[in-house]
Amino acid sequence: MSQLVISTLEELTKYEGTEMGVSDYHTITQEQINKFADATLDHQWIHLDAERARQETPFGATIAHGYLTVSLLPYLWLQITSIRNLKMQVNYEIETLRFNQAVTVNSRVRLRAKLLSVKNLRGIAKARLEVTLEIEDSKKPAFTGIITFLYHFNE
Repeated sequence: MSQLVISTLEELTKYEGTEMGVSDYHTITQEQINKFADATLDHQWIHLDAERARQETPFGATIAHGYLTVSLLPYLWLQITSIRNLKMQVNYEIETLRFNQAVTVNSRVRLRAKLLSVKNLRGIAKARLEVTLEIEDSKKPAFTGIITFLYHFNE
């Protein structure tokens, strides 16, 4: 997969209204789910107890935390585009987010992103993205939403 390289606010604005690309697939492992449970103190059995999840849920397996899938946004976004020449990047806003389907353990997910708009806030780029987390071999995505990053460029 080829990654877009962007070094200025002006370059970023050229992509307004376009699909930026699709990331590589990432496999959600039980180890990752367990570590997320420990980090967030969310140890609900649907995430951790494989046997019970197999028997008692419609998913037939443990599922990733919804917020685990959301936390992958910056990682997967960096596979689509490399924003360079930055002082910093800030996760600014989740404007909308809808969980559409549970992500079962060992599923592979990828991000599809469209740059909706870029605003210049006195040299800081406010980039709104339409994001979809796709699940391999599934018609329904894990989630859809609109998120905003702030890019503080060096120049």
